[in-house]
Parts: sequence; C-alpha cells; structure tokens
Amino acid sequence: MSLIPSIFGGRRSNVFDPFSQDLWDPFEGFFTPSSALANASTARDVAAFTNARVDWKETPEAHVFKADLPGLKKEEVKVEVEDKNVLQISGERSKENEEKNDKWHRVERASGKFMRRFRLPENAKMEEVKATMENGELTVVVPKAPEKKPQVKSIDISGAN
Repeated sequence: MSLIPSIFGGRRSNVFDPFSQDLWDPFEGFFTPSSALANASTARDVAAFTNARVDWKETPEAHVFKADLPGLKKEEVKVEVEDKNVLQISGERSKENEEKNDKWHRVERASGKFMRRFRLPENAKMEEVKATMENGELTVVVPKAPEKKPQVKSIDISGAN
C-alpha cells in the first residue's frame, strides 16, 4: 500500500507504478484451499454488487428513490411492496460468459444478486407506487397521503360569569 497520495486524489491503480495499491500477490491463495479461494472471490463479487447505491429523498408530494444499476435491464430488476410499508428493490447481474481462449487481466465489475429494503412511514401510499428505469437509473416514486390536519372544535363554556 502506498504512503504517497495520488496527485489526482483517487486511489492509485497502475500496474507500472511501484507505489500502486493494485499489486499482484504471488502467495494469494497459496495457504488457502482452492475451493475456499473461489468462494472468497464469489463472495467479493456478490458483496460489491449487494450494496447497490440508492438515494432516498422526501418531497412534499412523495418519497423518491433513485438507484444506479448500470448495465441492467428493467426485466432484471424487481420492485415490490411487502407488509404494507416495506419497499424492496432487488435484481441480479449475471457474470459475463467466459470463453476458453479468453485471458482476463482484470475483473472489477461486480456480479451477483442485490436487495435493498426500506421501511416507509405510514403516510406512504404503497398502492400507488410507480417505477421507471432509464439509462441504468431506477426511479421509484411512492406518493404521500396528504397530512390530516387535526379537527378543532370550539366548546362553549357554560356557567355563571
């Protein structure tokens, strides 16, 4: 790991850079059974995609969720309502088919299943949820019920003055 920060601020990643954080470890998996190594690799892939990034904002009219799901089609994503107030967004990105003659140098794109769940407040109209997907961005709109203002009733006070 480099103690010298990158000039451009991000993580250093260059195979020809001696201070790069992406170094090949010749002993990786040497002391670990190969099946455990394969499971660890799969777990890393799934964990990376499991945490799909979702923004949730509340407007006066609705709760709006935006999820970045690059490369997924709308058929590969599910939006569901559970228990009357839980919004669930899930899906799966398949691993790319590997050909026998392919020589991979780096695999950074995550694959696997993901699921995010959000418990919504009671004012959410779960029966009116709408979802759209455009350019790898899923937008889910959950309308809000109008705020009920408490009814105030004046009571006449009886008795002598």
